[in-house]
Amino acid sequence: MTALDGTIGTSPNRVGGIDRVTGAQRYLADMSVTDALHAKLVTVPVARARVARIDGSAALALPGVRLVLTADDLPQPVPRFGPQNLDRPVLATGETKYHGDPVALVVADTREQAEAGVAAVHVDYKALPAVCTVAAALATGAPLVQDRSLRAKDPRRNTNVLNEHVVAWGDVEAAAAEPGLTIVERRYTFPMVTHFAIEPHAFMAAPDGDGVSVWSTIQHPNWLQKTIAGLTRLPLSKVRVYAPDPGGGFGGKQHAKYEPAVVFAALRLGRPVRLVLTLEETFQAVRRAACEARVRTGFTADGRIAFHDIEADYLIGAYTDIADRVVGKGSYPAAGPYNVPAVRIVARAILSHTVPSTAFRGFGNPQINWAVESTIDEGARVLGIDPVDVRLRNLARKGDRFIPFDTPCDGEWDQAVRKAAELIGWDTPCPPGRGRGIALGIKSGPTTGLSYSIVRLLADGSVVVYAGTSDMGQGARTVFAQIASHELGAPLDWITVVMGDTAIVPYDQQTSASRSTVLMGNAILAACRDIQAKLRSIAATQLGAADTDVTVAEGVVRLADGREFPIREVLAAGLGRLGGEITGLGEMRKEAEAGHPLSGAPAFFEFNCTAIEAEVDADTGDVTIDRHVTVSDVGKALNPLQVRMQDEGAAIMGLGHTLMEHYILDDEGRIRNLGAIDYRIPTSMDLPRELRSEAVENADGPGPYGSKGMSEGALLCVAPAVAAAVRDATGVAIRDLPLTPERVWRALQVGAAPGDAEGRR
Repeated sequence: MTALDGTIGTSPNRVGGIDRVTGAQRYLADMSVTDALHAKLVTVPVARARVARIDGSAALALPGVRLVLTADDLPQPVPRFGPQNLDRPVLATGETKYHGDPVALVVADTREQAEAGVAAVHVDYKALPAVCTVAAALATGAPLVQDRSLRAKDPRRNTNVLNEHVVAWGDVEAAAAEPGLTIVERRYTFPMVTHFAIEPHAFMAAPDGDGVSVWSTIQHPNWLQKTIAGLTRLPLSKVRVYAPDPGGGFGGKQHAKYEPAVVFAALRLGRPVRLVLTLEETFQAVRRAACEARVRTGFTADGRIAFHDIEADYLIGAYTDIADRVVGKGSYPAAGPYNVPAVRIVARAILSHTVPSTAFRGFGNPQINWAVESTIDEGARVLGIDPVDVRLRNLARKGDRFIPFDTPCDGEWDQAVRKAAELIGWDTPCPPGRGRGIALGIKSGPTTGLSYSIVRLLADGSVVVYAGTSDMGQGARTVFAQIASHELGAPLDWITVVMGDTAIVPYDQQTSASRSTVLMGNAILAACRDIQAKLRSIAATQLGAADTDVTVAEGVVRLADGREFPIREVLAAGLGRLGGEITGLGEMRKEAEAGHPLSGAPAFFEFNCTAIEAEVDADTGDVTIDRHVTVSDVGKALNPLQVRMQDEGAAIMGLGHTLMEHYILDDEGRIRNLGAIDYRIPTSMDLPRELRSEAVENADGPGPYGSKGMSEGALLCVAPAVAAAVRDATGVAIRDLPLTPERVWRALQVGAAPGDAEGRR
């Protein structure tokens, strides 16, 4: 392979790709350490229960069982943790809060012995009434999910409302009172869904001298390091986190879940302890927040949006995790990528006796986008204006402050809309029995960030890149290697990217919000250019030139007199007989902004337009996606094939929550469809007959070479585009996801929902 093969804008073979597709990749569950013990969780078969006593004596009498760890065995009061609020106990204490909330951890010599131990543990509990819906959680006299003592200074401590986020500008009521407006008001629901990463969550911990080592399928190794250090009262330098590349994350592996319990067990036993969840247990560990939304939107006669009035209740689960941030940031751009003069957004995080929700690809935006884009589509139909035209008439243009006090529009978004409409054949007749729909999605990129990188240019011209980012399938290793190749002239297969060990790689805040290319990419770019600056001085000395007459870029040293030399040649001469290396340091920092609702303005926006052509079987309610077009504004595609793959993956994931995915709970709050048999996700049988993914590139992003973060955008607006296509094909509007065959069939039997036709004022 040559250096040219890895240059920016090309699609070289993915770094580590062969191991992934052949099964040679070693995930955490494939790893072990000498003398490791095995752990399993003890739970009770209800959502909420008062736990009177846990008797582990029968389990401890079984062969191989070493420990039954309960809350009583932990420091008192039981330590709590969480990225936003310290509300999650290491093990349930006094009361379970959701179906799957662990009350104990059994540790044994083998997994089978641990499973036998779990079966032998006797838990004396009493089932208690649980609140598992928004209505139940908000009802007068509803049981409180969290103890008031955990929210002592919170004025909402006597309710299940954890927080309320309000974003507003203009005067909504005055706008709504203007004559001649068409006002559309609708309610929508979005279900609980799970991440369903191919690799279930896995954890391991071991005493390490006077500290502890932790292995985890984690997206944020440094954040986990901080969490464990706080719980064990160890300095950060004594907590080492190994984070092998996870087999998918999608936000579900951002923050600590059961690592603390495993750490306490390992320290108590003085031996390594490993816990690998089953797929069913992973369902009980992470999910996306459900949402109920009301949208009231006013339109002028020519299709201008006069106001948006939006209310959204997100059902976040039993513990905060990062969910309140999901609610705040996800609802913040709820008015969409449009210039709307008056907006009011009220979003509430509602606690419930359900699995704690966490980050999920799209970070709260798909839930509210489903409601707002569907309402815009209804407004267009009532007015008799083409849905594409309505969106283009209101769409922000580059530089517009569509959120008046924030980052202006940073792309030529109309180009994505026009391209999607063209590719779906919007202006051509739709085949009989089919319908078309289109929708736009926007998501705020990272609002704060801090990434460090170290790059080493070795004596032979090969390169080692150190980055704290997690490569969970987004292809970060490949893009980082491409940046180093482009800047330092090394062939791609001469570059090693080191990740996943807090004792080796420098600090990275987190792997989320599509930040890796922009934040860590810029840090690596800065480190490479630090090396180039040092090479410039070496070259000037070697070649008898002034520093100002030497430039180093794209793997080449150039002199003002026109001479050019490969970096490798100058490097070898400069390092001399002793050899050595040149080391570069890079940092990308985006500071918090005091007073900003999100703690900082977005570094960029992810923008997407999705267009759908679908047909509906009137006899069964089955929806078939004939054509699926997704177009994203990416700034610059550093690796076009990876961009396409990420968008296509996001698009299919969007079809999951749109057409089939949802938790089914019984009256006691138990999840009835745990695992791959009863919980449907899209398979090859459910893919669109034609899937087209395109990108708009104007090199107008803040990342290396004008790139923006991407990979979430193509998921944001799948649901409203599909629902619009279903309505176009059938005349029936459905406002509750997923659009399962049964739900669609029942809607077809009823016909158009009452109140679909809106009068004008």
